[in-house]
Amino acid sequence: MFHYTIEVQRGMNETIKMLEESLKKEGFGVLWKFSVTEKLQEKGFDFPIPFVILEVCNPQEAARVLSENLLAGYFLPCKIVVYKENETTKIGMPKPTMLISMMNHEELKKLAEDIEKRLISCIDECR
Repeated sequence: MFHYTIEVQRGMNETIKMLEESLKKEGFGVLWKFSVTEKLQEKGFDFPIPFVILEVCNPQEAARVLSENLLAGYFLPCKIVVYKENETTKIGMPKPTMLISMMNHEELKKLAEDIEKRLISCIDECR
């Protein structure tokens, strides 16, 4: 699977708040929180599904990744999505290991494995 996704038993706002706190403890900050739903509705599209994208970054890890290969910046920052599907709140992300695997770079693969493990831990804390 190219992604990691879980279901949680709480609403969107509470889930996002928990996720932000979990990420902060792991050294990741939320650079941008983007409501796709609000933007599409603002542009005149009827999109009723609550869907929020968080772009997250750990500056130390970003510097390490970019020092290895600037092209890895195409995958930065990491994205985590929180959305509702059939009245269930879900949290998911594309796996950094899957993205970095396209570069065929062993050191980046190791970094991506560590980052992925840490982000999954943050997501799992929201269960």
